[in-house]
Amino acid sequence: MIPTTMKAMVLTGHGDIDQLDYRDVTTPKPAAGEVLVQVTATAKNNTDRKAREGLYPTKKGEMTSFQMGGEPTLLFPRVQGADIAGSVVAVGEGVSESRIGERGLLDFNLYANDRRDINLTPDYYGHGADGGYAEYVAVPSGQFHHIPNPELTDAEVAAMGMCSYQTALHMLTSANVKAGERVLVTGASGGVGTALIQLCRVMGAIPYALSQQDKADALLRLGAEAVVDRSDMTSFVDRIKAETGGRPLDAVMDLVGGDMTDIFIDAMIFDMNARDTYPRLSIAGASGGNISEILWTRIYLYQVQIFGVSHGTREEAEQLVAWIRGGQLKPVLHGAFQLSDLHQAERYFMNRSSNYLGKIVIVPDSQWDVHGKPFAVESAR
Repeated sequence: MIPTTMKAMVLTGHGDIDQLDYRDVTTPKPAAGEVLVQVTATAKNNTDRKAREGLYPTKKGEMTSFQMGGEPTLLFPRVQGADIAGSVVAVGEGVSESRIGERGLLDFNLYANDRRDINLTPDYYGHGADGGYAEYVAVPSGQFHHIPNPELTDAEVAAMGMCSYQTALHMLTSANVKAGERVLVTGASGGVGTALIQLCRVMGAIPYALSQQDKADALLRLGAEAVVDRSDMTSFVDRIKAETGGRPLDAVMDLVGGDMTDIFIDAMIFDMNARDTYPRLSIAGASGGNISEILWTRIYLYQVQIFGVSHGTREEAEQLVAWIRGGQLKPVLHGAFQLSDLHQAERYFMNRSSNYLGKIVIVPDSQWDVHGKPFAVESAR
């Protein structure tokens, strides 16, 4: 029996975590072509915080959330949470009832059209439409992908959500990364970073991780060729040379930005005679600062190709699902919090300790004992 109301964490406006209100709301009903999913776990992404705080400006000095389609889509109240795992409990008109009971993972995008190869006005569930910080969510049937793998728990499925993995894949495909190429992964311990390391190996590329040294062993086990300590960037290029046998990086997947971007470019251009392709920089984050000072002569004289990346395409989502089903990708799950404790999860995420690696998932209280408790973060027990 599907209840008429459900528990949800509702974002009531831009601001701090006090704008997140745990309350009863009406349970959605699936429209034509949709499925109703009972949420069992939703991975937390930094984009939740940045959207809440209005940190997605598209103009200098602006405090807002992005609106590439021309109109704002983050309207309040809004239920956040993009990377949703759960089971189908009802279907809308035109969807086979055989899907009821199916465990799956959401392709989090709100696509503007049916194009499979391009996504020019990216938006997503939890931003332009209600997401997974609730007990139920209605989503397009074609974007809720069946993940039958019995070896994966629902929390682990959510940890492989598209917000991180699809962004990571789009960074690599945009830069046309090929097998055998040397790729720097910055912000390597986060959700996108750990996805990039795995995807490089799946594609045959060689990932070098930039991170803190206390995370080196875990990142090496995940597939990093080497881990370069980010605590001292003054000798960064020399340390890259030592790891690559003196050869420049072929591409950089940059999640940091700020002052480091110029140093990353240095590591690609110090010996252009040793290169077979143009230097490539994919950017999908700016945790180290939203403004980088770069000499444009370095960009055009060294022919550095720069790719801005936000989300990805239907084709990439389907490729990721195939790799998940085939076991080529593995979850990197840090732990779980109950939905009612989302304030605590936000504080933990912002002040995470040095042992933090991978994804936090948020589990509805009604699903906690089965899907969350085995992975509870110590402070959430």
